[in-house]
Amino acid sequence: MKLTRTQWLIIIIASIGFLFDTYELLMTPLVAAPAIAELLKIPQNNPIVTEWVGRLLWISALCGGLFGLLGGWLVDKLGRKTMMGLSIFLYSFSPFAAAYSTSLPMFIFFRSTTFIGVCVEFIAAITWLAEVFEDKKQREKWLGITQAFASLGGVLVTLVSIWVSAHINTLPHIGLPAGLGSPDPASWRFLLLTGLLPAIPIALLLPFVPESKVWKERRAAGALKRPSFAALFAPALRRVTIVTAILSACAYGIAFGALQVTVSRVTPGLPELKKHAAELAPLRKEGESLNTQLNALPTKDPARKDLVAKIKDNFSKQKPINEVVKEMSDKVQFRQEMGGLVGRTLLAVLLIIGITRVALLKVFQIPALIILPLTYFKFFEQGGETFLWSYFFCGLLVVAQFSYFGEYLPKVFPLHLRGTGGSFATNVGGRMVGTSMATLNTAWLAPLLAGGAQEVKPIHVALAAGYIATGLAVLAFVVGFLLPEPKAEGN
Repeated sequence: MKLTRTQWLIIIIASIGFLFDTYELLMTPLVAAPAIAELLKIPQNNPIVTEWVGRLLWISALCGGLFGLLGGWLVDKLGRKTMMGLSIFLYSFSPFAAAYSTSLPMFIFFRSTTFIGVCVEFIAAITWLAEVFEDKKQREKWLGITQAFASLGGVLVTLVSIWVSAHINTLPHIGLPAGLGSPDPASWRFLLLTGLLPAIPIALLLPFVPESKVWKERRAAGALKRPSFAALFAPALRRVTIVTAILSACAYGIAFGALQVTVSRVTPGLPELKKHAAELAPLRKEGESLNTQLNALPTKDPARKDLVAKIKDNFSKQKPINEVVKEMSDKVQFRQEMGGLVGRTLLAVLLIIGITRVALLKVFQIPALIILPLTYFKFFEQGGETFLWSYFFCGLLVVAQFSYFGEYLPKVFPLHLRGTGGSFATNVGGRMVGTSMATLNTAWLAPLLAGGAQEVKPIHVALAAGYIATGLAVLAFVVGFLLPEPKAEGN
């Protein structure tokens, strides 16, 4: 069936939304550390910076999950198109505002509102897409294809970050605060400014596309029931509500408790980096000692100046080695992003073929039971292409499940609860519970395996990632059998 101009516009808007969902979120690991260091006026390798990066991730995820849940209810209350547009504008203007941060609370506030916008947009977009395409095959096809654009967001933000760093000296300041010890703004501020990009095409296109026809007609006729969180736990929906929340928590838990920590905390322990790790160890120990002394001094103590100079000298010695580690980290990150893109594309193809929804989930869950433990318990110690390709498949199998739920959730909740139900599964199960696995790994399990927080090495984080990923993969596989097939077509 040929697509109309309006349907093409809807596809373009949804694709932009999904792409920039990932773009806006993956700014955090690129800007968090330098921003926090500048705003607190301390060196970037200070342990306080690491602590605040962790807190930022936890606070933003908690806010995103909590307000995203409310946003899902508003999707059912105010409309799909309306909330999708508002959420995209929220996550577009929030990073722009964060670029002008003059304090840490201000920076954290606007990174949290960015997360909130992303959490709401995802639910609004999948619900809107599920209802504007009346033909079932078209709906499934384009839900899968548009979500594949989410995997391009990570690639795009990385490329933009590289471009900003290369052109930092030629960019206009446009009122941005100066960096520490420099009249020019830091690169993290310019990268945040680019978060405004999705607002431009959305503002131009949104007036030309319709609200969900079926939602609008039922509301106009007074036949649209009021959305309610309690209704999600009525006997008819209790099972699907609980099961989808658990499965979403497992998928996000594997992503955050294993895949996300791999790039920064596991990669430095790969065999090909052992020589560099040995050279870096005494320098990091010296840097930690200097930072401990700095943190013990009062803010206005004149002795801080000499310590900061020594810390900077230590950092300059670490820099060449860190650049080699970062190069490998970028390679690992790229494999995951490519794996995720292939996974989302594969899901779209399988949706078009028409596999039953429970069987389709098993296509990704069963290999994950094998690949995830092998990656962290065996291939990590081998390193090289063996590890990189296994990590590629980890990204494929896990990220595909995000798109799976984006297609599945609108099908299993009634019209008046599609936003509310999808939001509960994604935001409460995934964003609030699942993302906590990152903290479980680095703050509890890895230190437990190492015999203390000061003894944690990449191998301990890798083992913790393996235990978390394997445990959640088994839980998801078992709980997946309780997932009901969507009912026959109908709203």
